[in-house]
Amino acid sequence: MGIPHRRVVITGIGVVAPGDPGRKAFWQRLTDGRPAFGPISFFDPAPFRSGVAAECEFDPAREGLSVQEIRRLDRAAQLLLVAADEAVADSGADFGALGERTGVSIGTAVGCTLRLEEEYVVLSDQGRCWEIDPGYVVPHQYDYFVPSSLAAEVGVRFGTLGPATVVSAGCTSGIDAVGHACQLVREGSADVMLAGGTDAPISPITVACFDAIRATSPHNDDPVHAMRPFDRNRSGFVLGEGSAVLVLEEYEAARRRGAHVYAEIAGYATRCNAYHMTGLRSDGAELAAAMETALATAETAPGGIDYVNAHGTATRQNDRHETAAIKRALGAHAATVPVSSVKSMLGHSLGAIGAIEIAASSLALEYGVIPPTANLTEPDPELDLDYVPVTARESLLRTVLTVGSGFGGFQSAMVLRGRA
Repeated sequence: MGIPHRRVVITGIGVVAPGDPGRKAFWQRLTDGRPAFGPISFFDPAPFRSGVAAECEFDPAREGLSVQEIRRLDRAAQLLLVAADEAVADSGADFGALGERTGVSIGTAVGCTLRLEEEYVVLSDQGRCWEIDPGYVVPHQYDYFVPSSLAAEVGVRFGTLGPATVVSAGCTSGIDAVGHACQLVREGSADVMLAGGTDAPISPITVACFDAIRATSPHNDDPVHAMRPFDRNRSGFVLGEGSAVLVLEEYEAARRRGAHVYAEIAGYATRCNAYHMTGLRSDGAELAAAMETALATAETAPGGIDYVNAHGTATRQNDRHETAAIKRALGAHAATVPVSSVKSMLGHSLGAIGAIEIAASSLALEYGVIPPTANLTEPDPELDLDYVPVTARESLLRTVLTVGSGFGGFQSAMVLRGRA
């Protein structure tokens, strides 16, 4: 006889997002509707089409990382550990006592990009040398090269002895890592999981790649308004960075210890469109299928969704695709349900954003506030849903649907339910 599926809840949230770090600053920015966009400061962006980014105001020393950790770890790992510290402290869970019943699931799209690029520049003498001198390789180069090092760092820090996984599925990595962790707790393979995503991709190579396909916004003269999801004048996303970590627990155990519950993960699903690396079918069928399956798993009718946290990348293709998918999955209810994109304030942090959006959705349930779609001032007549323009909206929320779409054709959806 198999182990019955168990309820899984979120009992801790840690966030390092563009702007000031921490869960409270993150939520304040979202409810204020303030974009965290500005000129790229990490390098000279002059050679690039898009010179705007959403950077974290992040000082690793101020956030408690040691001199050795700062020297050794890529920025993506630093953001991850600080977010994990906040999540664990918030949850009050005793990871040391739980040992083998704890695990880690982390999503990332581009891993330790910053240090990899920096070290390649040194090893290749600014790209001039095909043959490199291995004597110049830093001792931690292998950790930068292998994304699994991110999960290992979290595991070592908190003594988790159970499952440890890195999920890399493009821009759905964060939501998929949390979905995987939820499944492990639900099936009984773990009792508590640290799950989330991290990426620090604001580097010349990443900016050049998105420039090449014109996915990022060219509005360098007006950074604050550079990203405009669902607006008729949208022209692409702003590249961001960040990390969010959630503590997932089996519900009965969390209730027994008196843990604060932000939300229950009621349903999750992921699909692949098997179509194109960057292209999307206009009908949104695969994203709609992920939504429908997540709803079915959660035993929730389309009319039971009170808010949709959209992928909302402000590209022509994605916003049309996502609108079609919401209509397909939610039917008549799509005409009235609020939909918004927090990327309009945080930018697109690739493999981290799905986890950051789960954190935002959980806090929306907690406080009964729907974050707005910033910069949406000129509606596109092709896009006719309620996108909560400019200003946050108070609302009684019981159930939230958060979705993601990623290069490679990945489409994911998660249903979160508030405390009963």
